[in-house]
Amino acid sequence: MTSGTGDKLKGVGNDVKGRTKEAIGDLTDRNDVHAEGKRDRMKGHAQEATGKVKETLDKAGDKLREKR
Repeated sequence: MTSGTGDKLKGVGNDVKGRTKEAIGDLTDRNDVHAEGKRDRMKGHAQEATGKVKETLDKAGDKLREKR
């Protein structure tokens, strides 16, 4: 598994965790829990984006090595 894939998986996990916290915060009228969920989701989206960039760079590096 490449480092990009690992980052993407962590990102999905944080997104799911965040959605869960947001729902719990809504059900219990806990704004702090809802806000924590939003932070987790933002972190997850950033991790997914980082993973995509890493994978793109890995593919570009592989193509450059092939041309040698």
